[in-house]
Amino acid sequence: MCVPFRCPAPHRSLWQQGVSHKAAWFRRAVGEPIVKVMFAVYAARIDRDQPLSGLELGERPAPEVRPGWSAVNVKAASLNHHDLWSLRGVGLAEDKLPMILGCDAAGVDEDGNEVVLHSVIGQSGHGVGPKEPRSILTERYQGTFAEQVAVPTWNILPKPKELSFEEAACLPTAWLTAYRMLFTNAGVRPGDSVLVQGAGGGVATAAIVLGKAAGLRVFATSRDEAKRKRALELGAVEAVESGARLPQRVDAVIETVGAATWSHSVKSLKPGGTLVISGATSGDRPSHAELTRIFFLELKIVGSTMGTKDELEDLLSFCAATGVRPVIDEVLPMDRAREGFERMESGEQFGKIVLTN
Repeated sequence: MCVPFRCPAPHRSLWQQGVSHKAAWFRRAVGEPIVKVMFAVYAARIDRDQPLSGLELGERPAPEVRPGWSAVNVKAASLNHHDLWSLRGVGLAEDKLPMILGCDAAGVDEDGNEVVLHSVIGQSGHGVGPKEPRSILTERYQGTFAEQVAVPTWNILPKPKELSFEEAACLPTAWLTAYRMLFTNAGVRPGDSVLVQGAGGGVATAAIVLGKAAGLRVFATSRDEAKRKRALELGAVEAVESGARLPQRVDAVIETVGAATWSHSVKSLKPGGTLVISGATSGDRPSHAELTRIFFLELKIVGSTMGTKDELEDLLSFCAATGVRPVIDEVLPMDRAREGFERMESGEQFGKIVLTN
């Protein structure tokens, strides 16, 4: 819980000062105003080439709750590639720094209810100005890698009792993105076939699990043999090396890798098939756009970003009712967040990395 104390030098992390955040709660500095602070993981600088150089852990001001917003005590929060892109300055302007990172969280609201956060701010107009465009948490507003976060009250959903805080914290970005890609934008039905590129990432892992649970025939790719094996264990009917020919063409492709897999994704589709893309971790400029194949086979290319609050509510209910659970790679305490970021940057993880308070 955040408590009052006199804040040390602004933007200076506790690790730079040589003390832990727990010790800092009781420190006093003469002549400085009393503010509420909390431990947080935040972007202090933007570095496009070495993003983790701008990552700091230390004290930040606790959120001030404005009208129409609520504070949530964070129990668990999960990492996304969005957090790495923020450290590179993608979607995060330097004048917004320092910015607490983190889109996803599950925790306890001011009334003691267990809740999950929908991290798209302004989608409905609740809690923001009438002309403010939608944004993902941390693009304009402080994020969830902290003891507390404030969001529009409309963005708070009940956490199903069947899900742990760690499991629920995995759903609002990667799993919601996969859910929308499959069932809203690809429009696949039980019995259809789908290719998931880049098994191991959060969205890709979610798409494999959700696709299997929905009766889809799921194919997956990865450069890593161990990740291909895990994809099979999660329900893929076949897992092949990136770029390898599939035994059949598919109805839809779930694409998050981008340039490195784009041509393979297009070539893997049946005539009239749909490629849904929500990310480009390998870059957004493929060497060959495959335009002739796209128009000749009447393929559909659909962009997809996050999902709606209603879709998140449906996803939570789906997981609670079916027993489907997010794949968690590792759970770390918040003060070991740098280890989680390093693991995600290296691409070693399979599933979600979760931080806990």
